[in-house]
Amino acid sequence: MPRRGRAGSSAGGPQGLPGISTTGRRAGTFCVLLIVALAAQATRVQVFQAKELDHNPANQRLTVERYSQPRGNILVGHDTVTGSVPTGGRYDYRRTYTDGPLYAAVTGYSSQTYGNTQLEGTEDDVLSGTDPRLAGWALWDAIARKQNPGGDVYTTIDKAAQQAATKGLGSQKGAVAAIEPATGRILALASTPGYDPGSFAGTSAADQQAWDKLQADTNQPMLNRALRQIYPPGSTFKVVTAGAALAAGTVTDIDAPTGAPYPYVLPGTTTPLVNDTPVCNRPNLSLDTAMIYSCNSVLGYLGVRTGLDGMLSTARDFGFNDAKLDIPFRAARSNFDEKMDESQLALSSIGQFDTAATPLVMAMVAAGVANNGTVMYPQLVDRLTRSDGTAVQVMEPRTYKQALSPAVAAQVQRLMTDVVEKGTGTNAKIRGATVGGKTGTAQQGVDNTGTPYAWFISWARPAGSGEVPPVAVAVVVADSDATDVTGGGLAAPIARSVMQAVLGG
Repeated sequence: MPRRGRAGSSAGGPQGLPGISTTGRRAGTFCVLLIVALAAQATRVQVFQAKELDHNPANQRLTVERYSQPRGNILVGHDTVTGSVPTGGRYDYRRTYTDGPLYAAVTGYSSQTYGNTQLEGTEDDVLSGTDPRLAGWALWDAIARKQNPGGDVYTTIDKAAQQAATKGLGSQKGAVAAIEPATGRILALASTPGYDPGSFAGTSAADQQAWDKLQADTNQPMLNRALRQIYPPGSTFKVVTAGAALAAGTVTDIDAPTGAPYPYVLPGTTTPLVNDTPVCNRPNLSLDTAMIYSCNSVLGYLGVRTGLDGMLSTARDFGFNDAKLDIPFRAARSNFDEKMDESQLALSSIGQFDTAATPLVMAMVAAGVANNGTVMYPQLVDRLTRSDGTAVQVMEPRTYKQALSPAVAAQVQRLMTDVVEKGTGTNAKIRGATVGGKTGTAQQGVDNTGTPYAWFISWARPAGSGEVPPVAVAVVVADSDATDVTGGGLAAPIARSVMQAVLGG
């Protein structure tokens, strides 16, 4: 009889098909896991890491894409100060600049080789057309990776003020920052010596040579001295000290004797704090007299009497010690030490020791006083638009800090006007205008043998106007061949020309 196999003993499957071995099942499972892992990796790269990879410096596709169409423009008023021209090379378009050195401290540069800085950097997404806000159908454009036409950046710069600032500085090493006190709009931002950002915008040998020459220049023409360089502010800082003393009640009447001794010996030392003019060499001068003649002994004494906490608080409210001051690109941190003994505090209160500031922050000091004690956040961009002119974002004024009460600010305003009318700042007088200012001449170098830094901070409004002054200015001349290296002699005339430009005179 034929033998019958036992149920379940056959190695074959239904209909005699061969079965799946354990090894085969394992191989199939492994293949499925590989497919899942591959899908997960592709998702991670294409979705979660897409932005990071897009902006990786090694990704040339992004650079090619950025220069595949004309770049959006940066504007001053209604005038474009940038442009684009076809190259016929790997990158279709190259950046150009109108009056490049005049606006370099504002625009920065956009180079196919060396990247982007300042407004060209912070607003690159708008200018290059990659900002999703430029699209009508943002989600679809993102999926399709469609590049929109570059948008435009409208600055707050006043052309006449910028020209006056740059012309006033001339060949001297220095900087100017001018602000509209009521809004914080930056009206001028100049740094000299300057450079032409169009000279190295491409990839040719000539572009590289221009770049190398700028990098080797010991005068550092690419340094934005208005924002990225800090200097001892000298006696211009006495505006902060006067405000702090009045706010703390150290002084209640600017015309009354302060009780300041002469000579004033730095606490804990045998060293007197010397003055630059014999008029100051008397005891018990008023704050107004001390500001008019810039008396170190009085302001150093008042800084110590006010105390570190009071001085530090007021300095901070004017912008000192802020490491994240963006306009939208970042300014260097201005410094007022948080820990000092009384002798160091006395020196810091007259803008020496470790006290150091950018011209931007000293313009904020002048603007805050002019704006009745309210310091506005400085802003360089007025609005961002699409290529057709429709707005993407309109910037609104923002309050930075209330540095002084209106009553104290009014007293400091009078101190500053007396400096211009009767004191060291007479070179800033403008016919038909009320001008307030403060000079500063800060020593520097080993044993103070270096050329002093000449400072002037000021504000101006039409005579008889009760409105907030339309302009406040800070000027520093860091190196000059002039014989009169003082704030009143060098910096005040530059500030006057900038203020006249804004006032329309």
